[in-house]
Amino acid sequence: MSSVPSPKNAASGGAPPLHRLLANASDAVQAVRDGHSLTDWLSRCPAEIRPGVQALSFTVLRRLGAAQAVRAALAPKNPPPRVDALLLTALALLWPGESAYADHTLVDQAVHAVRQRAPNSAGFVNAVLRRFLREREALVTAAQADPVARFNHPRWWQDRLRADWPAAWEGLLQANQQKPPMTLRVNPAHDDLAGYLARLSEAGIAAHPAGALFPQAVVLDEPRPVQALPGFDDGHASVQDASAQLAAPLLLGQHPPQDLAPGEDWPLLGAGARVLDACAAPGGKTAHLQELAGNGLDLLALDADAKRLERVRQNLQRLRLEGAVRAADARDTAAWWDGRAFDAILLDAPCSASGIVRRHPDVRWLRRPDDIPALARIQSELLEALWPLLKPGGRLLYATCSVFRSEGQDQIDAFLQRHGDARSRQFDQGAGHLLPLADNARQDLAPGAAAVTDGFYYALLHKA
Repeated sequence: MSSVPSPKNAASGGAPPLHRLLANASDAVQAVRDGHSLTDWLSRCPAEIRPGVQALSFTVLRRLGAAQAVRAALAPKNPPPRVDALLLTALALLWPGESAYADHTLVDQAVHAVRQRAPNSAGFVNAVLRRFLREREALVTAAQADPVARFNHPRWWQDRLRADWPAAWEGLLQANQQKPPMTLRVNPAHDDLAGYLARLSEAGIAAHPAGALFPQAVVLDEPRPVQALPGFDDGHASVQDASAQLAAPLLLGQHPPQDLAPGEDWPLLGAGARVLDACAAPGGKTAHLQELAGNGLDLLALDADAKRLERVRQNLQRLRLEGAVRAADARDTAAWWDGRAFDAILLDAPCSASGIVRRHPDVRWLRRPDDIPALARIQSELLEALWPLLKPGGRLLYATCSVFRSEGQDQIDAFLQRHGDARSRQFDQGAGHLLPLADNARQDLAPGAAAVTDGFYYALLHKA
């Protein structure tokens, strides 16, 4: 990997010029092409230009496959990487329907940005962009013949989705091109859903409920800074996708399984229940568990990344919730477990993030085919390590924000084959899963099937 280009400092005062935003967005795109996380890169971008850079880079990454195909047609010889990144950024933004800027403004500002960093390439970039505008309709049509350009995902990703979901794979790819909604989780300690919707309305923020399956979820009509949300600093609401809000009520027993035997109890977990949130960072599900349990759980939040655990602490502090937070690899139980069994375990396992690509458009370009079996091995190791820590009669919720079967149904099928004391409980639309989308049988919260949800997988395992 090459070094990550550093974000430029914005000029002081006033809105930053477009050429500065384009230059920084192209650096972000090049960082992703070099294998670096866009989130990490943006965290170092100056605050005054970060929103604009993020918006541009998100658009470019959603259209990167098409931009690469057109650039190859217009300029078969690869330009220097940073010039290429600027050219790709401009081409993606000039794609039909992708930008609010006028074509001539984009070209002018892109050439300005190139002239500042590679003056000898300014004429080349200007010529390529102006030719694209002249031949745009034909070039866009021709690009559709290339699957990577048509769907803006690597070919291996498309092939995997086609194999996993032959009837839905194109819809999943298209859903990843959509801008996701901003969804909030209302804290029941302060407001009910209707009450917080009223507070949003008073603040001039249009919003609506996410649906009956998500009793605490509010979807904003337009994203807003969290500082604009009523009571955010005092813990009245948190930002969390609706699909992620299903984990806590499922683990705590608020969704009883349909396959209860006569006389079988499915108790609600509350005060004093010992609960492990493995792989807890950044802490949204950790906090949700305590919100629903009235802050009464004996809760341990564990994560291997000590830096990301700081987010867990901050979330708990803002929401005035309690819980032990510890940095450790959940697989190395000898290093952190005190020998006391857990009533319930949430394993939100590391995964490909293939279900949240619309929120993280860099993921599709960062992942490699061999990442998926490697992640599946980690998921299996975590399941094997944590299962012995669960009390008889306890429950383990396995979750991934993935739509790949190898990280979901295949993983759980293999685990059940290995463990005779494990049972996958049945819910309203499938065995061992929470499947709230009636038109999406056996696919766990696929994005696009419902506009309010990301792609997720859930399986609730009961220890006999």
